[in-house]
Amino acid sequence: MEQPAYSFGGVIKRPSAFIPLAMSLTALALVLGRVALVGTGPEVVVNGRPDEGAVAHIWQLLMAGQLPVLLFFAVTWLRRAPRQTLGVLALQAGAVLAAMAPVFYFNL
Repeated sequence: MEQPAYSFGGVIKRPSAFIPLAMSLTALALVLGRVALVGTGPEVVVNGRPDEGAVAHIWQLLMAGQLPVLLFFAVTWLRRAPRQTLGVLALQAGAVLAAMAPVFYFNL
């Protein structure tokens, strides 16, 4: 059964809605995987100084890369379905906070 285009389920199925959500969840999975496999210490030591490593750089790209997509989604859908759009944006805010929480907690 297909959902109406302006329902919450219809709005969240749009690529501009679920791609940033997927990027946040991927960033969360990367951080949790790194903590589980490597620990909370520096991943690489270069010239006697700790370096962030590839996981940190990928995390940063995922978190920054979702902003333009999220902005496009908000501009496109806020006028069409404001209530559903705000629900998706709240879900996205929760995903962003979930991805940032381990970084701040473990001081990565």
